[in-house]
Amino acid sequence: MLLRRRGFEEFLPITRQRRRWSDRVKDVDLPLFPGYVFSRFVVDRRQPILMIPGVINVVSGGHGPQPVDDTEMASLQTLVRSDRPVDPWPEEFVGRRVRLLAGPLAGAEGTLVSVRQHTRLIVHLSLLQRSVAVEVSEHDAWPVSAPALHLSTY
Repeated sequence: MLLRRRGFEEFLPITRQRRRWSDRVKDVDLPLFPGYVFSRFVVDRRQPILMIPGVINVVSGGHGPQPVDDTEMASLQTLVRSDRPVDPWPEEFVGRRVRLLAGPLAGAEGTLVSVRQHTRLIVHLSLLQRSVAVEVSEHDAWPVSAPALHLSTY
């Protein structure tokens, strides 16, 4: 919220999880990536961001701050805004690279995997080396390397 007040775009992906206490069960909203908030800004003008209380640093690689891949971020935003359960995905995965063409997650790209008779789309954020998963229909997916379908009437 402090980022937005200072004029920066912010994105905090959250997930709803069921937590059990000794006397009750409650759904709580938790960050998908604890300790990370995403923001769009010009790298050379990051000093105002670093001055915000609680901000420790901007994620950097070997040559300074690095942006999250646009496709990965767009896919993550699509998943989070869909109202479908999105969960952290801690494991390594092997699957097909796809783009969803239909349904509430249309446009999202990731890796399609099957786990215990469920199909999930895994969106991996390379820069953070973290992933999230959402259950999808395999019928909505199209291989990313395949040419797009063009439908016409005749």
